Amino acid sequence: MKCLIIAAGKGSRLRQRGDSKPLIPVLGVPLIERAIRSAVEAGVDGFFVVTGYQGERVRGFLGSLAAHLGVPITPLFNEDWEKEDGLSVLKAREHLHEPFLLLMSDHLFDPSIAREMMSHPPDEGEIILAVDEGIRNSLVDMEDVTRVKTEDGKIRNIGKGLTDFNGFDTGIFYCTPAIFEALEHSTEKYGETTLSGAVRILATVDRARALHISGRFWIDVDDPAAFGRAEKALLDRLRSKPNDGPVARYLNRPLSVKISRRLVKYPVTPNQISLFSFLCSMLGAGLFAFGGYPGLLMGGLLAQFASVLDGCDGEVARLKFQRSVYGGWFDAVLDRYADAFLLFGLTWHALSANPGPLMLFIGFLAIIGSFMLSYTADKYDRLMSDRIIHGNVFRLGRDVRVFLIFIGAIFNQVPLTLSLIALVMNIETIRRVIVCRDHG
Repeated sequence: MKCLIIAAGKGSRLRQRGDSKPLIPVLGVPLIERAIRSAVEAGVDGFFVVTGYQGERVRGFLGSLAAHLGVPITPLFNEDWEKEDGLSVLKAREHLHEPFLLLMSDHLFDPSIAREMMSHPPDEGEIILAVDEGIRNSLVDMEDVTRVKTEDGKIRNIGKGLTDFNGFDTGIFYCTPAIFEALEHSTEKYGETTLSGAVRILATVDRARALHISGRFWIDVDDPAAFGRAEKALLDRLRSKPNDGPVARYLNRPLSVKISRRLVKYPVTPNQISLFSFLCSMLGAGLFAFGGYPGLLMGGLLAQFASVLDGCDGEVARLKFQRSVYGGWFDAVLDRYADAFLLFGLTWHALSANPGPLMLFIGFLAIIGSFMLSYTADKYDRLMSDRIIHGNVFRLGRDVRVFLIFIGAIFNQVPLTLSLIALVMNIETIRRVIVCRDHG
């Protein structure tokens, strides 16, 4: 699957953010890179990018990105970049002879939109446009958006000034080469070289199909207000992680998102964040074992801070397209080590004040309960995924455990904290075993 991306414009309304619009970073990633990475995630394996204003800079960036991603990116140049977008599309005519994805470099979107579109290819001589029927979408600039009138899954009209409309043009197309003929026809017959003009030509012969994507994320980043909405929307998407526990959802995640918003501006990797979070937990565990209330308090604060920071690695990975199976596994391994050392440190602290086998046994139960809860989480989460997503299941996880450690440290109640963790974690593990037995 090939993809054509239009990146020729000047973007004068975003000049305060950067000289070249395609290279303006949104939460640490340039607009053009976001478009390309989203398309790759959807299944695209080759690109043609039409450049114009500051084309040399954009082409240099694309060369580096192609080498990094391992996908071919062929730059094309439109000398008439100041004119309408249809001319940029025509620059790719001699290169694209099969159906292809067509995107705008300044549109952010959920890759699932392109993935679904590619699973329903257009017929011969047809194009498909992703149309958002959510006409109250708060991310849409009503003064600038291209409006669409659809009927029975077909596009009947399109244009910025439509008064009779029921959807918005998302700028995500799946085209056959018929789009090039329609552009030439629109130019010769009406003197119009816009992409919308070509869509209208195809709509008159019933060859423009609509794919309705209401409720899914997309945004045209065209001015400072839209830029702010885009950043906020991307950050808001991080807050909706289905398997977050109550502490993660209502305390840790709001804080970690604020931290991640700053971290994406620096060349820090998700694995480095995971490692730093682990080191904070290790320092906290050392302070627990050191003894005394000041060490206990500082250890508790560090443990909770590490728990908040533990959400940042995944958030930065999502924002910067750096997710990997290894990264998730590496984070999980470090979490298990951190849990063991934190609870061992607390047990050591408790034994210094209450020496004896009972305290040692309670500490052991807390550690083993913590490990077994983590061990059973994968199967349990898969089994209960639908209920977790809809909020019908209370999920007990690492966020609650570390928060209990934090609270116990503040109030200097280490034996009670260890007893509570030992009791709750092991009961929850047994409950999960029973649930998986009965429903697995």
